[in-house]
Amino acid sequence: MSQSPVQSDALARLRVQIDSLDAQLLALLNQRARVAEEVGALKRQEGSPFFRPDRVAQVIARIQHANPGPLLNENVAAIWREIMSACLALEVPQRVAVLGPEGTFTEQAAIEYFGSAVNLIHCNSFDEVFHATAAGTSQFGVVAVENSTEGVVARSFDLFLHTPLHVVGEVSLLVRHNLLRQVNSLDGVQVVMAHPQALMQCQGWLSRHLPQAERRAMSSNAEGARLAATNPAWAALAGERAAAQFGLHMVAHAIQDEAYNRTRFAVICLPQTLAMPAPSGRDCTSIVVSVPNRPGSVHDMLTPLKKHGVSMTRFESRPAKSGQWEYYFYIDIAGHPSQPHVHAALADLQTQCAFYKILGAYPLGQDV
Repeated sequence: MSQSPVQSDALARLRVQIDSLDAQLLALLNQRARVAEEVGALKRQEGSPFFRPDRVAQVIARIQHANPGPLLNENVAAIWREIMSACLALEVPQRVAVLGPEGTFTEQAAIEYFGSAVNLIHCNSFDEVFHATAAGTSQFGVVAVENSTEGVVARSFDLFLHTPLHVVGEVSLLVRHNLLRQVNSLDGVQVVMAHPQALMQCQGWLSRHLPQAERRAMSSNAEGARLAATNPAWAALAGERAAAQFGLHMVAHAIQDEAYNRTRFAVICLPQTLAMPAPSGRDCTSIVVSVPNRPGSVHDMLTPLKKHGVSMTRFESRPAKSGQWEYYFYIDIAGHPSQPHVHAALADLQTQCAFYKILGAYPLGQDV
C-alpha cells in the first residue's frame, strides 16, 4: 500500500527530527568522552583503578531511576554500559581473558559485564584464563563457575584454591544451546562436539534425536563450532554468537534439556588491580575452607553462620586430593564481610578451620 502525500511529509519531518537528535546525541557523547579522558588522566596520576564496577552500577541505577520512558530500564542499562565501556577504552583499554575461541558464552558474559569496547584475550582453557590474569597479561578474567542444570564447574573451583586472584563480580547468563552445522539438516550427523558441560545439559535431546552420533568433548563450545565448520558430518552445540562467527546453520534451536538453563560466571582479578568492592546492599561472599577430620567438624564449621544469622546460599565439597579422604568446602553466604554480623560469623568460622580463604565479596549479578 502506497503512502499518501500527507503521510510521506509527516515521515520525512520525523526523520529530519531524528537526524537532528542523533547529531545532538553524538555531540554530547563526545563531550562525555572528553571528560572521561580527563578523569583517566587524574586516575593515572593518583594510581587509582580505572575500572570501578561499583561506579558503573551506581551510574546505571541513577539513570534508570531518572528514566521517564518509553525506553525500558533494561535497555537503558545496556545503552549506558556501552557508553561507559567506550569512554573507559579512551582512559585505558581493559584486557579481559576469556575461554576461546571467539563465540563462547564466556565471551558473551564478559561483554555483558564490561561492554563491547573491552579487549578480549581468548584462551584455550580455564587454566590459561587464570594464568593470564594472575600473570598480568590481562587485567581481568571471566570463568564459568556454576550451571543451574549440571552444578559447579569443577575445574574453576580447583583453580581458585591456589591462586592470588579474587572474585570482584559475577554474571548470570541464560544459556541456550543450538545444534550448529554446515548443512541445514539433522541427516548424516556423525559427531556432536561441545564442552562437556554442554553435552551433559543436552543429553536428553541428543539421545532422542541423534542417538547414533558420537559425543566428543571439546575445550569450549566455540571450538566445537570452529571444527564443525570444517566437516559437513560434524555438528556442534553452541550459541548464536558462534553460529555467526563460523557461518553455520542453526539446525535446532535451544535444545538444552532445561528451558531455564543459566550459568554463573565469575569476574576475577588480582587484588592490586581492583580491591574487594564496597558493599552494595545485595552482596555475596565466597569462601573455601577445610576442617580437621574429626566427628562433628562440619557441623561445628556451620554453627557460627546460624549463631550470627548469616544465610548460606551455596555449599559444595571438592576432594583435597591428599589421599586421606579430606575435602575442601566452597561456601557462598549472603552479605559482605564489612557487615558486623557477617564479620563476626566469619571470624568464628575461621577458628574451626584448618584452611580458610575468602575467594571474594561482590555484588550479586543481574540475570541476563
